[in-house]
Parts: sequence; C-alpha cells; structure tokens
Amino acid sequence: MNGPTLQTFAAECAEELPGAQLEQPFGPDWEVFKVRGKVFMLMTEVPGRPVVILKADPDEARALREHSSHITPGYHMNKKHWITLEGGTGMDKKLVKELVTDSYLLVVAHLPKARQPVDPHTYGTGTGVAR
Repeated sequence: MNGPTLQTFAAECAEELPGAQLEQPFGPDWEVFKVRGKVFMLMTEVPGRPVVILKADPDEARALREHSSHITPGYHMNKKHWITLEGGTGMDKKLVKELVTDSYLLVVAHLPKARQPVDPHTYGTGTGVAR
C-alpha cells in the first residue's frame, strides 16, 4: 500500500469509529483524528512521505517496529507510546485497520467511563455496545 493510499484507507477506518472526529488544529498539513477531544491518529507528510501516526501499547509498538521497516517510532510524539506507519509492501489493509482500531481503543480506555463512546474491552468482538 503506497503512502497516499495508506492515509486514505486509515482515514476511512478512523471515520467508521464511534465518536471519531477529524480536526486540523495544526494547520492544513496535519489531519488529526480525535475521540472525545483526545488524539488517536495523526496524518501528515514527513519530507515528501505521507505517514500515519498512531498510539500503541509500548510492548506491541516495539514488536511492530522490529517486525516491519515501514513502522517506526512516533514522529513528533512519545516514541514509546506512538508509532509511525509509512506506505510500502509490508503495509496491508488488515494490519492498518487493526492498528487504527487499537489506537482508538487505547484512547477510549483512558476516558472516564461516562465519556466512552464504546466499551473498549468488547468493541469489535460482536458484543461491544455503543454508549
């Protein structure tokens, strides 16, 4: 999946998530997806390369970076908790969708229960109910 396609697909995945909103608080070069005001995905270009930046569990982030040359530490973010995806042959749609959803659920899990748009522990398992 090339860079522009990666960003388009990641944005489509994010837009399907309950309560997700697209903003551009840093100007037109940055697309920022939030849930209840908290960032879970950013998209921009890093010198000519379209990238998607996502929150990730630190252990999973490390494993992902070791497994794929297209996944690097989060650009302009905490390198332990964020990853950057770049287009390339190692990026398939299933992985991108999973990483976008995981990022969203990590953020939702840290919201007060009354503000969670879904149950982060069951969403996507067929038993998750929108709140």
